[in-house]
Amino acid sequence: MLNEAIRAREVRLVSEDGEQLGIFPLKKALEMAGERGLDLVNVAPQANPPVCKMMDYGRFKYEQSKRDRESRKKQHVIIIKEIQLRPQTEEHDYQVKLRNAIRFLKDKNKVKVNVRFRGRQVTHPEQGKAMCDRMAGDLAELAVVEKPARLEGRNMVMILAPKQ
Repeated sequence: MLNEAIRAREVRLVSEDGEQLGIFPLKKALEMAGERGLDLVNVAPQANPPVCKMMDYGRFKYEQSKRDRESRKKQHVIIIKEIQLRPQTEEHDYQVKLRNAIRFLKDKNKVKVNVRFRGRQVTHPEQGKAMCDRMAGDLAELAVVEKPARLEGRNMVMILAPKQ
């Protein structure tokens, strides 16, 4: 709450540099803030009496939004990239998928390895497990297995996370 929106008889007043000034009637606190060209901001409304600080509210909001923008720049959103294989994927195709997985992991994204079974292939899940284990072994220096290979319907799924 700001200036006239504050609904209390008395407030504990804090100056712009953090110095406690004491308890004042609301009108007196508003006058003191007005003389200094500052706003009266209620920083602890649940306290008894409420704590109000004198500050330039516009500048405060601007600096806060600037800090928020800066912190968003430094964040990296982790995305799960998916690589689809089949139990009988040929060597060259496997190498292409491996290169893509390496690129995804270097970009700090997680990789979901999905081995799809068609028709009667699902009766041989050990081939899919071997494909997942081979992928995990080839990416061992870049990734850790976050979720081991598990059969989910006609798909075998494994999730790899980049090493820190």
